[in-house]
Amino acid sequence: MVCEGEKATRSSRPARRVVRYVILALAVVSAVAFVGFLRFADQVAALQPPIHPKADAIVVLTGSAQRIGQGLELLKSGAGQRLLISGVHPTTSGNQIRKLNQSSSTLFECCVDIGHDAIDTIGNANETARWISDHGYRSILVVTNNYHMPRSLLELKRSDNRTEFISYPVVSADLKSGYWLAKRAVVRPMISEYIKYTAATLRDMAGAGSSKGLRGDVALDNRAQENDGGEFSMAK
Repeated sequence: MVCEGEKATRSSRPARRVVRYVILALAVVSAVAFVGFLRFADQVAALQPPIHPKADAIVVLTGSAQRIGQGLELLKSGAGQRLLISGVHPTTSGNQIRKLNQSSSTLFECCVDIGHDAIDTIGNANETARWISDHGYRSILVVTNNYHMPRSLLELKRSDNRTEFISYPVVSADLKSGYWLAKRAVVRPMISEYIKYTAATLRDMAGAGSSKGLRGDVALDNRAQENDGGEFSMAK
């Protein structure tokens, strides 16, 4: 005869087995994610700007003054015919950027375009693709932070697979030594970028769509939602 204690023990075994499987699965996923992060960090650390950079034009994906300064230096050195600064805030003018970088008005009037439409990296890519199409360029120097470069190139090639994109990484932190792992100010943006890059890669592999990341399109979508909401309210 089976006592109540034995019945309770037997009934709890499947639950314990499920818990063990869940813990094991989480451990495997965590290990894979950690290894992937280290590989991503190695990939970023290995990025180096070309010794003799040369392309039809240059694009800077905004986010720091250091990127813009580097793009302007490349333009002045003749590395490209023209420069696009993509993703500039609508309230920031080209003249403000020129003054902050102590650049000449002649250079800006001649060869610098300011893009105000992009709101994220996908928007940077779409804004750049439009600019490339307008000018008929075939090769582009891409200037952005080293940790931001893998995702930037992924989105740029997704938006325009006919243009050659040449990376010109701006090194924001030394990743070649292990000391950066102890620096929170470096680790946090690296982890954030790794997650975004992984999501973008999976989205690309799945062939899934995404927003265009452009201010004009966001405004149109918002207006469309407002109109839909208004019609729904009237129908009620």
